[in-house]
Amino acid sequence: MITVHDVEQAQARIRDSIYLSPCVRSQTLSQMTGASLFLKLDNLQMTGAFKERGALNKLLLLSQEERARGVIAASAGNHAQAVAYHATRLGIRSTIVMPLATPLVKMSQTRNHGADVILHGANYDEAYEEARRRCDEASLTFVHAFDDDAVIAGQGTLGLEMIQQNPMFDAIVAPIGGGGLIAGIACAIKETNPRIRMIGVQTERLPSMKRAVEAGSPVVLEAATTIADGIAVRRAGDRTLPLVSKYVDEIVTVGEEEIASAILLLLEREKTIAEGAGAAALAAMLHHKIGLAGRRVAVLVCGGNIDVTLLSRIIERGLKKDGRLIRLRIHLPDHPGSLVRVAAIIAEHKANIVQTMHDRSHYGVSISDTVIDIQMETRGPEHVAELCHALHEAGYEYEEVT
Repeated sequence: MITVHDVEQAQARIRDSIYLSPCVRSQTLSQMTGASLFLKLDNLQMTGAFKERGALNKLLLLSQEERARGVIAASAGNHAQAVAYHATRLGIRSTIVMPLATPLVKMSQTRNHGADVILHGANYDEAYEEARRRCDEASLTFVHAFDDDAVIAGQGTLGLEMIQQNPMFDAIVAPIGGGGLIAGIACAIKETNPRIRMIGVQTERLPSMKRAVEAGSPVVLEAATTIADGIAVRRAGDRTLPLVSKYVDEIVTVGEEEIASAILLLLEREKTIAEGAGAAALAAMLHHKIGLAGRRVAVLVCGGNIDVTLLSRIIERGLKKDGRLIRLRIHLPDHPGSLVRVAAIIAEHKANIVQTMHDRSHYGVSISDTVIDIQMETRGPEHVAELCHALHEAGYEYEEVT
């Protein structure tokens, strides 16, 4: 297992090439969680995630012969970009094997950073097996996403940074996938200041590390989809599990809706973009999964590479959940002026129409009636109730469309 000395050496090694990300207190989130909450914003790294730390530390430890042969990795996201970026910067040829379903933007970014990208397999596991095959075939160096001592030590530099920025933290909350990030941080934290609590967060759909800790050895979970794809790991690492078992005080899980609400809150209140994995730790705090009221807590926002289409869906869903975006299906008599009168009621109550769909043929209406779906921006549940009351008073039948 690594020690804090390994993490300190990694910090000295990578310091000049890694952005010292801020660790800032949020008054808004402190009020919402009941803790004095600080955000460690490692989503601001060059490639948008903490993965650069471990990848760079691994690359800097290669011999000249290993550098000359090149490196290979399997990844569909942040690790791919981190390896590609720093390998190219150091003059090392890199090959990244990515699943066939990898979003085009992530594949393009990895190529833009200088890697040779190979698409293979229906999922990460198949891409990983292909990367291992090519690694042996061409005598390349494999850069594992999390189960490697050099990578773990590199990720641990985040822990040293946080206590150097604020040595008075009572707890640090971090997401867990395969465990490289939290293993490194927990080692650095606990061997420097054992009073600080170390808490990990996993998605409810793939709690592989939590199950491994409970079982005492890695277990393989069934594949599952989650918006926190960066921590969607089916099996905890062999090297990370002992560190997590030794140093991490607690592991909690969060659901999809909880992660989505944390992403939206970071965007709207903190003006910070986070991907699902990057928002998981905050989700645990916002939904009171951990008893840290009144404590000084650092929460990792460790990745910001979210697909814009997913982000748009999260925003729309969050607005609907908050009552700020509503779709009503309103029944109208099918004659001139009906739509104008409905629009006048909506305008009078200061709701903003963003989309309409007028239909005479469906929804089971009579031959003399029609139906219109109207999507509106509103100020919240009270405003929606006021608008619905006005429509009812005017004699309109309606139902909310979810």
